[in-house]
This record gives sequence, C-alpha cells and structure tokens, in this order.
Amino acid sequence: MTSNTNMLLAAPELLVLVMACVILVVDLFLREERRGIIHMLALITLVFAAIITQRDDYLADGARSALAFSGSFIRDEMGDVLKLFSYIVLAMVYVYAKHCLREFRMFRADFYTLSLFALLGVMLLISANSLVTVYLGLELISLSSYALVAFDRDSPRGSEAAMKYFVLGSMASGMLLYGMSMIYGATGSVDLLQVAEAVQQSGSDDTLLVFGLVFLVVGLAFKLGVVPFHMWIPDVYQGAPVATTLFISSVPKLAAFAMAIRLLHTGLGNLQDDWSQMLAVLAALSIVLGNLAAIAQTNIKRMLAYSTISHMGFVLLGLLPGTPEGFGAGMYYVIVYSLMSAAAFGMVILLSARGVEAEQLDDFKGLNQRDGWYAAIMAMVMFSMAGVPVFVGFFAKWLVIKAALDAGLMWLAIVAVVFSVIGAFYYIRVVKLMYFDEPVTEARIEAPVDFRAVISLNGVMMLGLGIFSSSLIAYCMSSFGA
Repeated sequence: MTSNTNMLLAAPELLVLVMACVILVVDLFLREERRGIIHMLALITLVFAAIITQRDDYLADGARSALAFSGSFIRDEMGDVLKLFSYIVLAMVYVYAKHCLREFRMFRADFYTLSLFALLGVMLLISANSLVTVYLGLELISLSSYALVAFDRDSPRGSEAAMKYFVLGSMASGMLLYGMSMIYGATGSVDLLQVAEAVQQSGSDDTLLVFGLVFLVVGLAFKLGVVPFHMWIPDVYQGAPVATTLFISSVPKLAAFAMAIRLLHTGLGNLQDDWSQMLAVLAALSIVLGNLAAIAQTNIKRMLAYSTISHMGFVLLGLLPGTPEGFGAGMYYVIVYSLMSAAAFGMVILLSARGVEAEQLDDFKGLNQRDGWYAAIMAMVMFSMAGVPVFVGFFAKWLVIKAALDAGLMWLAIVAVVFSVIGAFYYIRVVKLMYFDEPVTEARIEAPVDFRAVISLNGVMMLGLGIFSSSLIAYCMSSFGA
C-alpha cells in the first residue's frame, strides 16, 4: 500500500494532530479576551474530522475495511461510527466546558490541546489493529487525562486526584504491556489478525497465552473502570475540575469499548470461552457494587462516578455472547451512556456559579422552582440513566440484558434487572430533590446561548432517541454486519 493511501486512511487522525499543534501555537499570539478563537478552532476541527470520517472512498468495492501502515491501522464501519460519536460528544464537552472554564477563570488553550491529543489517542485506539497501536493510543489518552485532572493548578484536591490516577494508571498500563508481551511470546506477532491465526492453532492449551489474556483483561478492566479495578474513579471524578470530569466520563469510554473489541474479539476471539467468563464476573461485581455504593453518596460527582462503574458493567454484558448482535448492543449502550454522562455533568456545570461547583445533591433542591425547563432536562437524564421505559437508557439496558441471555447467563441477566431497579433509587432521588424540596438559593441560573441550546438538545435526545431508537440501534448493528 502506498504512502498516499496510508495518509488517506488516517486523514482524520492527521487533521486532529495538526490542529492540536496549530491551536497550541496560535494561543501564543492571542490576548486573553480573544481566546474564544481557540474554542472555535477546536469545534471546526471536529466538524472537518467528522466530514472526512464519513467519506467511504477508502474502501474497495465490496470491502468492509481497509488496512494501513503495514496492517497496524484499520478503517472499518465500527471505527467510523465510534469516531463520529466521539466528535459529537467532544463538541458538547467543549460547549459546556467553555462556560465552566470562564466561570472558574481557567479558560486556557491547554484544555483544548490536551483534549484534542486525547481525542487523537481515542481515534488511534478505535482503529488499532496491532498491540503496539493499542498501547500507543491508550497511553496518549492516559497522559493527556492525567494533565487534565491536574488542570486547576491551585487545587490540592485536583493534584491528589491526578497523582492517584497517574500511579494506578501506570500500574494498569504495566500489566497490560506485560500481557501483550506474553501474547507476543506465544504467537510471535503483534498484529491482531496474525495473533488470531496463531490463537486458532494453539487455543487455550497454551498456558502463556492464557496468562497474557488475564493481564490484558486486567488492563482493560482498569480503563473501563469496572470492579475490582475501579478505585480511581470516585476520587478522580470528585477531585478533577468539573470540565475535566465531563470529558473523562464520556469520550474515553468509547475508546475503551473499541479496545475491548479489538483485543478480545479481533485478536483473541478463539479464547472467548475464557475471556467471557472473566467479563461475566467483572460485569456482575460492577453492577452490584456500583449501584449499592452510589446510593450512599451525597456528592453528585461521586454518585455519577459509581453510576459509571455500574454502566460499564452493563457494557460488558454486550460482549459476552461474542456475536455481532451483542457487540452492536454494547456499542449502542456505550454511545448512549456517553451522551447521558455529558448531559449530567453539563447540568452540574450549569448550576455552578461564582467559582463554586454545584457538586452536592442539595444544590439540586428546588431546581423546578428556579427553572422548570432545566429541571425537566435533568429529570430526563436521570430517568434515562435509571432505565425508565420510553427513555433511551431503557432500550440500551434491554439490548445488553438480551445479549447476556443469548450467552446463556440467566443468573447475570437477573442480577442486571434487580440492580437496575435498586439503582433507580438514587437517580429518582435527584428528581425528588428538584421537584419536591425547597431551593437552597434563589439565584438566577445564567448561561450563554450556545450552552443553553446544546444542553436542551442533549436533554431532549434522552427522550427522542428512546422514542425513535430503531435508527441508532440499526446503525450500531450494521457496523458489525448484524
């Protein structure tokens, strides 16, 4: 394959890389009051990346994927769908974050450059077809995220969260790399397609291969934030600036899902009996502990952190049967979760004012009396996260629970249903506070026009995507050929 073809296939990644560097340089010549240009450049980058990603002229007639850079990079339908939603969610993050960063006097280009480099890591991970590319994308996301967590230089809590994230993330990366080295030793290749061929020949009889799989699952579980590798999530979510929490709770989850598909399905699909059992245990523990721990929280950032652990457990349910339908259900869930998480933290930003984050549940008391529309948006988000019928979260949970049943795991499906009902308590508690409690402040809620428009759209999507869910479900399923 020629270098021109390689560049064509990686055009979205190259655009993001170039623009991240351009923004870094442009910021040197901008005065404080003109930094809105940085925001516009970042949004324009996402728009053009989406346009380029939607082009399918890189595919040969009848082909569903194309390889580049000696097979280490792949463009396929699954990757393009996940990249497209990464752009959409990050665009929402930028709109919400701009208001937050200005409110907290942290409106600097650093946030945009770091998040674009993290997006580049997300895109590389989504298109990884080699263990080396997987690790490269993962570390690019991680290093950018560590810096974003410590973005507020004057916050001791943020520095502590960043240090915890860095130490635990380094351990997880080391375990993942150790697992990759074992797989390379067992198969003689880092190319995932060649690894799959070698695994097909040796199967689970190769002890080194199975040990490598275990370490891979450990690294993957940390990046997804599932039990028992969830320790970093509550502290990082609470300690990081809310704009950073908004980012790391949404966009990187799409990459973690892609990482699971690339490693477990593409590379180690013939070891499904082994890794599906491990994922089933991780999913059950995450759903149980995530929902139970969230009930005890009074800080909404910590509540949403434990909620994330539970939701990632549900995402794992879609991987268990190893079928295109299951993978499509998992993709649908992680996309829906990213949109829900963006809206939830967007509401936290909206209620934050005068340099104080609205991170306590009590800050949502009487929101309906202060502004009925914003209360309705938060209610739609909470109902969707709880899996209330008609809202989009219900269909996401229904599809992954069906995938668990298809995998013959009736006990796991029952656990998922029972703890979905239990978990609904802490979501509905927020709705109760908004509608039935007296407000703690009468201060007017103020936000820029673009923020109000996007948060309104984001909230309405929770209902609209539920009522008209078939199109998005079909889109996700078709990306796996289902």
